[in-house]
Amino acid sequence: MRKLEIVIRPEKLESLKALLDENNVNGLMITNIMGYGHQKGHKKYYRGAEYNVNLLPKVKVETIIHKEIAEPLIDKIVAEIQTDTYGDGKIFVYDVEDVVRIRTGEHGSDAV
Repeated sequence: MRKLEIVIRPEKLESLKALLDENNVNGLMITNIMGYGHQKGHKKYYRGAEYNVNLLPKVKVETIIHKEIAEPLIDKIVAEIQTDTYGDGKIFVYDVEDVVRIRTGEHGSDAV
């Protein structure tokens, strides 16, 4: 199994949720986060004065999927979410050793 942590622009959340639903991905955790990448934010102007905005709003979506569908799903997510501009986000991929459903005690794929 794989854990995907997908960090995206907030306005892309609905597109991502629809894509995950189309691919039968069950179970999401969504968190509003703030952060920056290589650019360290961007400059804004207020009444002629320049100031830096270095923490930008992002959304983190976490899910566990079967190993076999990880790579094709990641390719679909990138194709759907990317705008070819800075700040599109990142996908972090982790191996998951086991999953336990607390309610039933099921392990592994049955718990996903």
